[in-house]
Amino acid sequence: LHSCGSSTTTTPAKEPEKKAEAEKPVPVTGRTAFFKMYPSARQWAADAKGIQLSSVQMKEVPAEPGKAAMWQATFVSETKAKTKSFVWSAVESLPSIREGVWATGREEAFIGGRVGQALPFFVQGIKSDTDEAYKTAISKEDKFLKTNPTDSVNFLLEYTQRTNVLAWRVLWGETAGTATYSV
Repeated sequence: LHSCGSSTTTTPAKEPEKKAEAEKPVPVTGRTAFFKMYPSARQWAADAKGIQLSSVQMKEVPAEPGKAAMWQATFVSETKAKTKSFVWSAVESLPSIREGVWATGREEAFIGGRVGQALPFFVQGIKSDTDEAYKTAISKEDKFLKTNPTDSVNFLLEYTQRTNVLAWRVLWGETAGTATYSV
């Protein structure tokens, strides 16, 4: 005899889900990376201001136009008279790079109101982003790009007395000092 209310059904076990395409590490624009690091800087010092932001290329995550997989920002605290650097990375790269935001090194003295040529800037000053800067740079430098298509592209955000404005520099090379060209 079978009772009317009982039935046994088995549900098939779910297969482990594969990592979705959207979850792959992706490079981001400079402004996006800055705003990922800014809360950590504000925890370090309530009066934290940016002084420099630069992109870093990573072989694990290919760069896209105007984007990078790793960014380093240096912040200043005028009340502490110190600077502190933070990194955002899209991916872990052992032995020393972690995914996400983390502080690097020690606090450094902030004397004289600037670091090199760079002056502190307010977060509200970041009006444009690296994807826009890249488009502008390549539209003006077509001749250079035709003769140097494989140079890596990096970005640097600074406010200096020379430019008297917070501006992105697009660098064809690893750093401002070693770049073959910059806009």
